[in-house]
Amino acid sequence: MEQDKSPEIPAQEQERQPGKTEPMRPQPQDRMEGYQAGGKLEGMRAIITGGDSGIGRAVAIGFAKEGADVAIFYRDEHDDAETTKHLIEAEGRSCHLFAGEIGDANWCAASVEAAVKALGGLDILINNAAEQHPQERFEEISPDQLERTFRTNVFGMFHVTKAALAHLKERSAIVNTTSVTAYRGSGHLIDYASTKGAIVAFTRSLAQTLAERCIRVNAVAPGPIWTPLIPASFDADKVEGFGSDQLLGRAGQPDEVAPSYIFLASRDSSYMTGQVLHPNGGEIVNG
Repeated sequence: MEQDKSPEIPAQEQERQPGKTEPMRPQPQDRMEGYQAGGKLEGMRAIITGGDSGIGRAVAIGFAKEGADVAIFYRDEHDDAETTKHLIEAEGRSCHLFAGEIGDANWCAASVEAAVKALGGLDILINNAAEQHPQERFEEISPDQLERTFRTNVFGMFHVTKAALAHLKERSAIVNTTSVTAYRGSGHLIDYASTKGAIVAFTRSLAQTLAERCIRVNAVAPGPIWTPLIPASFDADKVEGFGSDQLLGRAGQPDEVAPSYIFLASRDSSYMTGQVLHPNGGEIVNG
């Protein structure tokens, strides 16, 4: 995959989160084109939250290329979800779509049960759904925004994982999406960065409690990645040149992040649990 010469991102924005793929310019590289699979997930079944677009889409397609069937949880971006489903089915694997609010515990429980039934079991859980709402001043973060961000990014992860554990078994894998902001902070995404820090602690703690059941729990902490969430979160002038301040001089693409999830979901990472991978364009982080 040739991702090291991505075109510069022009000014643009979208009206609402989590954003849609079609209006984005340039189009994100999120279809794992040219990816060389090796059957690492052959016959496995995976749930991927936020799997309709961006990193979630690339992960879902990568999993299909590696031999897994997939269930995707998403909010309401039906066009993106249908496109992802079509691309997965083109790889000869099944894809099941479930639309709703990840922060609703009852929806999560019912959707996990329905997904497991459709898939015929469950081997992998990818907790990826998230939202963010930039504010220039800390005082502008309202109680409603704070609660919504935590409900989607953290509570939803708890709800889905709790429901999934009834079906995961020995040698299953859980991979959570955190962020570089969990390590360096973000002055204009304080609530979002706080949720991502919580996800690091959740990952490490869950890894400890599930080790005796031989279920591995790891995480991925992407840097600036070109997904629909970016133009749906920031003003046009903030989107222009997105990621150009990174060591590699550009934003990352979903296709460049997905292999981290494939590795952590497969037996290639059988001696890793409670760990975080950092595809972030060269930013050095501690912790």
